[in-house]
Amino acid sequence: GIWGETQLAMLLQEALAPSQYETNCAVTPGGSERVEFAIRLPGQEEDHPVYLPIDAKFPLEDYERLQSAQDSADKAQLEMALTALERAISREAERIALKYIKPPYTTDFAILYLPVEGLYAEALRLPGLAERLQRVHRVSLAGPTTLLALLNSLQMGFRTLAIQQRSAEVWRLLSQVKGDFAAFGDILEKTQTRLRQASESIDLANRRTRAITRRLSAVESLEAGAPPPDELQVQQSYLDEDVEG
Repeated sequence: GIWGETQLAMLLQEALAPSQYETNCAVTPGGSERVEFAIRLPGQEEDHPVYLPIDAKFPLEDYERLQSAQDSADKAQLEMALTALERAISREAERIALKYIKPPYTTDFAILYLPVEGLYAEALRLPGLAERLQRVHRVSLAGPTTLLALLNSLQMGFRTLAIQQRSAEVWRLLSQVKGDFAAFGDILEKTQTRLRQASESIDLANRRTRAITRRLSAVESLEAGAPPPDELQVQQSYLDEDVEG
């Protein structure tokens, strides 16, 4: 049993992230029943996952008796060993169903893990055993290869869910950026308007500066004893400034 638990832990570590399963998990809030391992599946609420119980069982003595009967070709012993193995697996499945299947906190089925491919193959060869366990106890049998395939399928589902959640986050971010960009466009337009107004004001100031400079030059000419500018020239200077303005 300990070896089966160790092997099951290695499979879970290989296939899933640590946050996707729990060890020694309480199947109900505050409950005393704890399953060896449980996969965390998304529930209706984000903080309340649904657990898929997985319990490893290895009826070693029954399996060894079966192998001995097969090696000795003793038909009677073989029938007895098969009956004992079927009884042991059925008993473990019933116990798992009673202790660990607790909807809505868990799924409505659990997995009984058989850690040896040969043992799993013998269990499948027992007529109607796997179907009966699923129908009566809602427990599915799984060997190493079968469980690894199941875990890989679940991992793909987790990745798809994560992509969907991140896609929603990206969409929200893009919506926010779209709103921010629209506001930035308004600010940029206002800034361009103010820059254009400032440029026009600077041009007007330059024109006024040139007009004042010419008039000051006329005053300097008077101070130097030069003849005063013709009135027509002064008026033409004003007209030029008005045209430039």
